[in-house]
Amino acid sequence: MKVVVIGGTGLIGSRVVSLLGEHGHEAVAASPSSGVNAYTGEGLDVALAGADVVVDVTNSPSFADDDVMDFFTTSTTHLLAAEKAAGVGHHVALSIVGAERLPDSGYLRAKVAQEKLIRESGVPFSIVKATQFFEFVKGIADSVTVDGVVRLPHELIQPVASSEVAAAVARTAAGAPLNGVIEVGGPDALPMDDFIRAGLATQGDPRQVVADSDATYFGTKLEERSLVTGDGAQLSPLTFAEWSAR
Repeated sequence: MKVVVIGGTGLIGSRVVSLLGEHGHEAVAASPSSGVNAYTGEGLDVALAGADVVVDVTNSPSFADDDVMDFFTTSTTHLLAAEKAAGVGHHVALSIVGAERLPDSGYLRAKVAQEKLIRESGVPFSIVKATQFFEFVKGIADSVTVDGVVRLPHELIQPVASSEVAAAVARTAAGAPLNGVIEVGGPDALPMDDFIRAGLATQGDPRQVVADSDATYFGTKLEERSLVTGDGAQLSPLTFAEWSAR
């Protein structure tokens, strides 16, 4: 089976390409560096020729509200049109658990808009929605640090290793289209401030982490379980402590 991975040189995409190749599939990494740009449409027709499956794990270069909406809607529209023209039988996209519950976040609104385009495209699809990655500890902390203090909501987060998400995406790509969604998350749901505090400690980062009821997560207020998986989710057994030790 030929699988084209759009964004195939990134954190998730490169691992998806490797896993699919290990299981005997023809996995092709497509990215602007290889002349394939979903946002502009450049190279899509050539890249998708003969493809059975397309995996989209691209991310916006800008998180500004208008920019991220433009990126995901434009690139997804181009990609789906090219898939129809090439006769691709399965579109797999990576999204975020809880995106539809947090409309105040411009980034998450854009992911919801992307999902809507996929659902309405007529192309058989699977959407893999993941929780936040273990690798995001520093980025989350940096986004809310003021004068050396990290202020975070006490609501729950259910972090997962990016390698586990990549494995779920690869499994989904190798299977039949779900025409629906699966959720992927880590083994533990715990307060965000507790997780980031522990994560920074493992990295030797001395910043103070404070639970703040007024704090937001990338611009949006959280409910207790906004970022937590629901029933039937695929949960990785790999804990943050085990991942850090590796």
